[in-house]
Amino acid sequence: MNDRQVVADARRIVVKVGSSSLTTAEGGIDPAQVSALVAVLAEARSRGAEVVLVSSGAIAAGLAPLGLRRRPRALAAQQAAASVGQGLLVHRYTEELARHGLTAGQVLLTLDDVTRRSHYRNAQQTFTKLLELGVIPIVNENDTVATTEIRFGDNDRLAALVAHLVRADLLVLLSDVDGLYDGPPHRPGARLIAEVRTDADLDGVRVGSTGAAGVGTGGMTTKVEAAQIATGAGIPVVLTSAEHAAAALAAQPVGTLFHATGKRRPTRLLWLRHATEAKGTVVLDAGAVRAVVERRASLLAAGITGVDGGFVAGDPVELVGPDGAVVARGLVNFDAAELPALLGRSSKELKRDLGPGYEREVVHRDDLVVL
Repeated sequence: MNDRQVVADARRIVVKVGSSSLTTAEGGIDPAQVSALVAVLAEARSRGAEVVLVSSGAIAAGLAPLGLRRRPRALAAQQAAASVGQGLLVHRYTEELARHGLTAGQVLLTLDDVTRRSHYRNAQQTFTKLLELGVIPIVNENDTVATTEIRFGDNDRLAALVAHLVRADLLVLLSDVDGLYDGPPHRPGARLIAEVRTDADLDGVRVGSTGAAGVGTGGMTTKVEAAQIATGAGIPVVLTSAEHAAAALAAQPVGTLFHATGKRRPTRLLWLRHATEAKGTVVLDAGAVRAVVERRASLLAAGITGVDGGFVAGDPVELVGPDGAVVARGLVNFDAAELPALLGRSSKELKRDLGPGYEREVVHRDDLVVL
């Protein structure tokens, strides 16, 4: 089969575009670039594909109207720019899509919306209905109220998680570089890597920051990481420049194709692995490490030797072995304050001394992902 056949066959596509591909050197929205991108998306829709667009650019779009020459460092100023720019950005998309008879729908997300189970279920239902109605969702982080979410490269990771959330067949990452190179693209002799089938294909590849200074925050490193998240969940990825977007969606051999390396998995495990921050640490003895890693068993109190952090029941925690190496991440069923009294004790003993409520697993196997 043609290696790009997976692209040609994709019926639901998530496209992510970065700030530097949408804005002028001064920081405002570039109408010509937005128009060109929308034309590509409209062409994909005309071929019967459903399209979700994850678009950076709200902060960048707000710079010129606020008289700012470059992306501000202060969080409050970034939020102000996002507040002004988000409306301008979506308005531009809405007008351009309308020229093609298409409707835009704004979806603002924070990482909470793909890390908390109740939130991502709601998000999933919203996307499903929008696509059923023929709408093109325009997704961005909710930068106006986000705090830690405004940081290096989050929209790349967000795009990978959205691709899984909507059960996409393909993720296309558009940058200002036409693909993944084995070194800085401007360096003489740098070679374009046309395909990545396994992580071994990335051995020795040096990726660094790209993008127009003062506008974008992402870099090639975050795009490769996003590609690994998506491909590990069974979704192929094309990485190329916005200039080559039409060719990429037409399954032409442009950019870098990352082949799917894993299979689709429950969304809860994907977000647990890639989109949660551990609230604490649980230290396992050697036997518990083997049970969790090799047998995929639940973690019981009997195999725990230590606890660190201020987590509460339901929080994500890292599970580490006796040598301090992280072996897994899971959702803990007890508060940090409760656990010290339970360590090293069997479930039967805990039930006898403390009641049936303490017989449960510290981390259930269904809420655990081995790293």
